[in-house]
Amino acid sequence: MPDGTRLGDLAEQAQVTKQTAGFLVDQLERAGYVERVPDPSDARARLVRVAGRGRAVLPVAAAVVAEVEQEWADHLGKRRMTALRDTLVRLREITDPYAR
Repeated sequence: MPDGTRLGDLAEQAQVTKQTAGFLVDQLERAGYVERVPDPSDARARLVRVAGRGRAVLPVAAAVVAEVEQEWADHLGKRRMTALRDTLVRLREITDPYAR
């Protein structure tokens, strides 16, 4: 989310504890990849959002994902890679509360 996401929501999406998510966000914040900002809908809450440095590396991350996907496709072949994607999407239906 461009405006940011609450830490609890990030933890739930990543399927980790709030403490784990908090630790990871602390590390990313210290490195300048994310920032914590006030939540305009709740003065007591903070949102985590991607900072300038984080936005700068998004294309690099996307390129790495594409490279890994290509490596897998080369190994599995087109038919099996399509089957893998379909299977992962179907599994998401039962594992990801945000997919519904």
